[in-house]
Amino acid sequence: MIQTFEEFLSTSRANIPILGFIFNILLSAALAVILSWIYAKYGNSLSNRKQFGKNFLLITMTTMLIITIVKSSLALSLGLVGALSIIRFRAAIKEPEELAYLFLAIAVGLGFGANQTAITIIAFIIMVVIVIIAKKFSKNHYDNQNLHLTIQSSNPNKISIENILEILKKNCDVVDLRRFDETKEILEASFMVEARDFTQLSKAKEELQKLNEALKISFLDNKGLM
Repeated sequence: MIQTFEEFLSTSRANIPILGFIFNILLSAALAVILSWIYAKYGNSLSNRKQFGKNFLLITMTTMLIITIVKSSLALSLGLVGALSIIRFRAAIKEPEELAYLFLAIAVGLGFGANQTAITIIAFIIMVVIVIIAKKFSKNHYDNQNLHLTIQSSNPNKISIENILEILKKNCDVVDLRRFDETKEILEASFMVEARDFTQLSKAKEELQKLNEALKISFLDNKGLM
């Protein structure tokens, strides 16, 4: 008997084993927690890594749930395409590292959702070990830097990034621009800087404030982000 397309969609469903689902979602939660800790410990993002890492748990488990449900029905798979087309993600990803860790969290959820438990765990362990080793031995690891410096001005017409760089390079041994945002209302720049003593930092601060008295300057110990 020839089935119609609607009948095929309605009958092409698979039962989801409850115990297997519970096991996989708990494993996905465990790996998400580990990933959050790895990101907070070894990430280089200037944002609050601990706070951002808390999102990995929900993202990983949600991805795992969606894939588990969708793979059980062809009709749901087709419907997912339309459902996702109306969802817009407005979260601002300010650094590529944040996006990389989000992709890894989603990949873990996909792996467990597809019931590829062993390969997902093995791949996760290998990637985490590589990340740790790379951070430990990288010459560019930012533990060697002293401070994060954030400069913010509510009147960008009175100051430019060129002026800021000139003053910092004159008073600091190492200056590395990490992030720069500028609009008509605000200018914000983040640097990794290294100075021999507090006198250098104090002199840089005084010269910057001469450019704009309303300038907001924040120094933060690199290890304080952990």
